[in-house]
Amino acid sequence: QVQLVESGGGLAQAGGSLRLSCAASERTFSNGAMGWFRQAPGKDREFVAAISRSASTTSYTDSVKGRFTISRDNSKNTVSLQMNSLKPEDTAVYYCASSIYGRASPNSAAYGYWGQGTQVTVSS
Repeated sequence: QVQLVESGGGLAQAGGSLRLSCAASERTFSNGAMGWFRQAPGKDREFVAAISRSASTTSYTDSVKGRFTISRDNSKNTVSLQMNSLKPEDTAVYYCASSIYGRASPNSAAYGYWGQGTQVTVSS
């Protein structure tokens, strides 16, 4: 079974940066797309970014385009989310997710494995 472990969350000031990482426990990581989702208090979980199996395609929600960058290293079974120009509205628990499909999908139903989440807090 695939296990995903996120790291890198924490507290940042508005305009600052954080880098999230997600490590997968099995080589099945390389078989599917990877995604990042987030959930703010009182809100539904929402799509943030995704990267295809081959890393040839990425997808972002409009609110993070130009600020966040998703990347993956299939040799290390890791996916990262570089977050720049952070805003208070980026505050949320961020989840890493693994899909059995190769395409970078914004649909949470495409992802069968989820990490436990890491808290990101951005102060104004």
